[in-house]
Amino acid sequence: MKDYGRTNWRRFAVAVGVPTVVAGGLVLALANGALAANFTIAGEQFKLSASKLVGNGFTQYSGELETKDGTIPAAMSGIEDATLTDLCQSVAVGPVTLRIEAGDDEKHPVKATNLLIGMSSLGGDATFEDIQIGLDAGTLDRAQDEAKGDPGAFGQQARVVTIHNLRQQAYYTSASTFTLNGMNLTFHVGGKHECYYE
Repeated sequence: MKDYGRTNWRRFAVAVGVPTVVAGGLVLALANGALAANFTIAGEQFKLSASKLVGNGFTQYSGELETKDGTIPAAMSGIEDATLTDLCQSVAVGPVTLRIEAGDDEKHPVKATNLLIGMSSLGGDATFEDIQIGLDAGTLDRAQDEAKGDPGAFGQQARVVTIHNLRQQAYYTSASTFTLNGMNLTFHVGGKHECYYE
């Protein structure tokens, strides 16, 4: 039986790496493409929710991410320019949860450029403008150059995507800029403090 009264702090530090870096401002150049082998992710999932996401320049394709234990499949999404309202991002390890909230004022939302996300699930009410489905993932060109898949793989893209009541579980996020207006970062021990529960 697991002892949920204790926290593996080394594991927790790895798991919170992505949201903690994002909170300080993340600038990451993916010179060798979205699935380059020159970085390894922790493999821990974190949750993200928002009342509204608007993305200009959207691509989506299947891919893989590297962990210390090997590769894991992921749905990859690129957004050239995104705004998010009521953003919440959380990661839980044992009884400890790190939670980041920002952009609760619609006039001052969270903003991101060249956003790239590796996820396992995505939900919400989505509207796509000028969508193209079934493209060769290697030819995707609506988002940044890195946001495309392997040649011959399945891909889709849209000029604009709008998602209400966004719910996402992700392994990895990068952005050229990530502006968290009205940010609030809190640690919680015990209780339920993740951004959402299914």
